[in-house]
Amino acid sequence: MPELHSLPASGAFSPVDSPRLNLAALTAEELVLLLGEAAAQRLMPEVSQARLEGRALLGHSVPAEQLYEAQAERGWGATPEAARRLSALRSELVALGGVDLGVFYLPLLPEVRHQRAFVFAPDTALSLRWSESPESAQSALPFLVAATLMKDRASGTAAVLSSTAALPFVPTQSEEIDARLHQGAAPKALLEAHHTQVARHGRGVRLTNEADWLKVQNTVRRLNLAAWTRRGLLG
Repeated sequence: MPELHSLPASGAFSPVDSPRLNLAALTAEELVLLLGEAAAQRLMPEVSQARLEGRALLGHSVPAEQLYEAQAERGWGATPEAARRLSALRSELVALGGVDLGVFYLPLLPEVRHQRAFVFAPDTALSLRWSESPESAQSALPFLVAATLMKDRASGTAAVLSSTAALPFVPTQSEEIDARLHQGAAPKALLEAHHTQVARHGRGVRLTNEADWLKVQNTVRRLNLAAWTRRGLLG
């Protein structure tokens, strides 16, 4: 699934303004991860023809801006099991020092539209992500995404991203983002691995509140959109 994070800088989002993913510019691996192996194989003749003709083959919409809608607290989870898992993860993250900023709904995402926001001192924005209406076994599993913006980009790294998701980020993250998968890792293990990776690049930008958390989402998204544009992935 496309990893699309951000908040509109200003004004309302118009779907008419949305670019779409150019499937002909994706790698074979990205196509399989995005569509599934069977669907990717069925589409491959059309993808190959588009590549030969030098034209785009448009797929998923990729909003230039993302909407984050704050949600009132309630009992979250599509099933009793999911509700218990979300509650347990929330409690564990708070016990680890996370500041719970509440739940946001992202209506422009194709799935996994809910996320609970946390900040961890000094520099980590974390999202607990899940779907209230899972469309597949993969999207039924909650996962974590931790992100830190780097103070000094001299190394060429602008941000560090760590996730416990079952599937890799698709499309591939910007070359300016050090993105690592720790599939199925517990919250403590994810945070430890994330902090180790951040330390390799220097120091992260300090975060304290919701505005800081949103700034991280915006920056990661801008980096990705710029990278995907350079690759010709957006049409």
